[in-house]
Amino acid sequence: MTRFEIAFSGQLVAGAPLETVQANMARLFQADTQRIALLFSGRRMVIKNNLDAAAAEKYRLTLERAGAVVEVVAMAVEEIELAAPPAPAPAPAPAPALPGLAPAAVGTPAPGRLQVLPRDEYMAAFAEVEALDFGIAPLGVDLQDAQPEVAPPPVDFSQFSLAPAGSDMGQVKAAPAAPAPDTSHLKLQ
Repeated sequence: MTRFEIAFSGQLVAGAPLETVQANMARLFQADTQRIALLFSGRRMVIKNNLDAAAAEKYRLTLERAGAVVEVVAMAVEEIELAAPPAPAPAPAPAPALPGLAPAAVGTPAPGRLQVLPRDEYMAAFAEVEALDFGIAPLGVDLQDAQPEVAPPPVDFSQFSLAPAGSDMGQVKAAPAAPAPDTSHLKLQ
């Protein structure tokens, strides 16, 4: 299935005033003036990607009505194939130089790291990013680290003993009830 991306380079529909188009774009994207100024900087900016044909056409028409000329481009399909990890290679081949990118900017990654190759000049700023090379564990493998055995703390119970059943455990006994006061000498009149 073909997927599309919508890109904007700051071009306007013929006869559309710049201020009106910027206001329309700010209302559409609910963005502040700083973000809208970035859109109109002249650089190619991808506004939305991974769209089907109908959604891409809907975006194009909406942005065209707002006064912006956008470009609908089919995205390259990346097929991911899961395979066994490759054997260690002796040395990686030098990466192809991109236009506008110095050849020294693309180096060899450190062991256990992935090398990120930029797709255009904008992404060339991220050429030096080190990404961890995480693999995928086989099915059913426990991913949690093994917990070390914890020894119970040494507790000395030698001072404790067990009393026979029914014995006094040292509870405080209630005081015996005092005798009732003698009221025989009292008379009612």
